[in-house]
Amino acid sequence: MIDIENIKKQFPSLDQMVHDKPLTYLDSAATTLKPKIVLDTIASYYGKQYSTVRRGLYKLSENTTIAYETCRRHVAKFINAASEKEIVFTSGTTDSINLVAASFGRKFIEKGDEVIVSAIEHHANIVPWQIICEEKGAQLKVIPVNDNGELMIDEYKKLLSDKTKIVAVGHVSNALGTINPIKEMIDLAHEKNIPVLIDGAQSAPHIAIDVQALDCDFYAFSGHKIYGPTGVGVLYGKYEILEKMPPYRSGGDMIETVTFEKTTYQEPPYRFEAGTPPIVEVIALSSALDFLEEVGLDNIHDHESELLAYATEKMLEIKGLQIIGTAKEKTSVISFVMQEAHPHDIGTILDSEGIALRSGHHCAMPIMERFKVPATARVSFGIYNTKEDVDTLIKGLHQINSLFDVD
Repeated sequence: MIDIENIKKQFPSLDQMVHDKPLTYLDSAATTLKPKIVLDTIASYYGKQYSTVRRGLYKLSENTTIAYETCRRHVAKFINAASEKEIVFTSGTTDSINLVAASFGRKFIEKGDEVIVSAIEHHANIVPWQIICEEKGAQLKVIPVNDNGELMIDEYKKLLSDKTKIVAVGHVSNALGTINPIKEMIDLAHEKNIPVLIDGAQSAPHIAIDVQALDCDFYAFSGHKIYGPTGVGVLYGKYEILEKMPPYRSGGDMIETVTFEKTTYQEPPYRFEAGTPPIVEVIALSSALDFLEEVGLDNIHDHESELLAYATEKMLEIKGLQIIGTAKEKTSVISFVMQEAHPHDIGTILDSEGIALRSGHHCAMPIMERFKVPATARVSFGIYNTKEDVDTLIKGLHQINSLFDVD
């Protein structure tokens, strides 16, 4: 059991009024609020301990470098990577996927090849692959989704071929909450020696990740979705693959030697970390991992699963409300539409009650088209949410129906 009230006290953002109502924050899939341990780390390093990393022989720089590289080891342990050399710091999941598309893609994808994504991907795991396919003359193949929002694995099997150079699929759908069977999907791809990238932006805050057990080739996630800062993310890559990939960006700190005739590059992960990194944000990411580990991801998953079931039951009792995405395996997200109110109306009206949720296409326009809706309203839970938050939401949804004369 976890003490949610004590956890809530660690989040200063929750101690405020919005439109004279207590804040009910239900948009954690977009970004999580930040606990005090993360805020204190940021203030401490920017306030007293700040200096650059890997470039100074003075004490401040040495201490900051130690803290920075300690986070790399911490991340490796958090996802059970074989080595900290397999952890590349990026600006976020989007940057991580672009890195793989640009570096791996430009080296290994050729004309006539194929890249597989799914119908429920975030744009960040569609557009980079479209760009590289267009550049290389390759083709993007899409795993279809059924009416419940679940990937059609039999169709996925048919797409895998000798032409497939990489599979890129989300662990959890940001728009529907569907948990994809990624272990099965990875194993099927590996039967044909096809590498797999997993977009873990929506899974890392909710599910314990073991990249060695999954045997994925790449795994990407963002700091700001796991109670850490914005501007920092992680790309895990198997070292033997990273070693074969050329730099994504060039500049300082990713080089071994530079002459006007030739430049040589550092080994991974530093080869992919050009320029001054987000130093304080990386160090604060380690504090976010401390927070997650103290609460326990299994505890987080159990708590959020209970909230998901409770909210789903209550929402289905509301006249004219339809949940979009009813997969058997889901986590922390409920996407929905209402009979009369446009999703943007839902978001605006609930905001007046202090309720923060997301309305729109959620950077997942293809899945909106699949379900023939222009947009949805989306509730997404974090560790700080309670059944009382759900009750506040339900009250607000009934008010919307009253406004539109649905009740």
